[in-house]
Amino acid sequence: MFRLLAPCRSALAARARRPAAPRCSSGHAARPGGRLLVGAAALAGATLAAGLLVGVGRRRARMMASKSPSGREQRALEELRRKCGRFMSDPVTDLDRLVESRGDVKTEMELLLMQVQADVCRALAAVDGGQAFVVDRWQREEGGGGISCVLQDGKVFEKAGVNVSVVFGNLSEEAVKQMRSRGKALKPKDGKLPFCAMGVSSVIHPKNPHIPTIHFNYRYFEIEEDGQKVWWFGGGTDLTPTYLNKDDAVHFHQTLKEACDKHDQSYYPAFKKWCDNYFVINHRGERRGVGGIFFDDLDSPSAEELFKFVRSCAQAVIPCYIPIVKKHLHDSFTPEEKAWQQLRRGRYVEFNLIYDRGTKFGLATPGSRIESILMSLPLTARWEYMHNPAKGTKEAEILEVLKHPKDWAS
Repeated sequence: MFRLLAPCRSALAARARRPAAPRCSSGHAARPGGRLLVGAAALAGATLAAGLLVGVGRRRARMMASKSPSGREQRALEELRRKCGRFMSDPVTDLDRLVESRGDVKTEMELLLMQVQADVCRALAAVDGGQAFVVDRWQREEGGGGISCVLQDGKVFEKAGVNVSVVFGNLSEEAVKQMRSRGKALKPKDGKLPFCAMGVSSVIHPKNPHIPTIHFNYRYFEIEEDGQKVWWFGGGTDLTPTYLNKDDAVHFHQTLKEACDKHDQSYYPAFKKWCDNYFVINHRGERRGVGGIFFDDLDSPSAEELFKFVRSCAQAVIPCYIPIVKKHLHDSFTPEEKAWQQLRRGRYVEFNLIYDRGTKFGLATPGSRIESILMSLPLTARWEYMHNPAKGTKEAEILEVLKHPKDWAS
């Protein structure tokens, strides 16, 4: 069972003191004579002194033990260090703090985010075979920080970024306004609303126009209102192809559906529809891609169950995408197809800068790292005046799907 601790505080409450050990005493001495009385008194004094020394020694031992981790904590710390050795970087939160708060949903979520980042980066680097990921660790003065991993100008990927952020502090007025716009009844106290937000976010832009772009994001949010914690999960994975490949779309959606069905068979159809309705470029009248799943503000049935669901979805990223990449690694393409990819990337930029919740929240949060927020943008994009593909072309085919979403998973 998960515990919900105060949002991202740096230390736990002090441990309760143990009662002091009882001091030794000499007992009562018989007094048959004067000399014997003096001897008994001396013996009693020596025994009392020895008892005092024993008591002091025990208290000192307890004090030293309280300052050093217990055997159980030490084993947990060593296990965490081994796990962190497989990450791209150490977690944002201090390891001792993570050990102290093990079992808390925030701790488990941060470790999951770090693992997903490492797994995805290694899978992408293995396919690319060229550039390595640059690992950029950063801190936020207002609280928290993150790890940005970016690969640029690789053999396969023009730009691939996988970011982890764990930030906390007080929400800005603009961030509160955005959340209220989607139904959150937030009530700042004295103009302050403590929050903690953490997530992993990734966008992969391949060079080959026959390999689709993928985006995924999984996050956890906590707000403290009048001492009460309000929490929710959000996230999703979606695919943006330049050209339609029906088999790819089916594989992608079927993999996500299987991840959802492990937890609730109503999830996939609901979150697939949510995705279709969220990634809409309203001023163009079209979707950004062929969809996937998207959800936000999930706070039931429980934090533990939702964490398991998010974990399943995040772990489905590699199997839903890497086989598609490998399938099209050596596909040839024309300059015209490359130009169409650049135009579609322009649409991608339009959605991210105008409509995307994560981008808007990041830009509205004081101390946010702009480079990490805008990591999702491609290296290159293109806009042409009044460009309309001819009917019956492959370009027109993908536009039709973007305007009228289809069901890809049975």
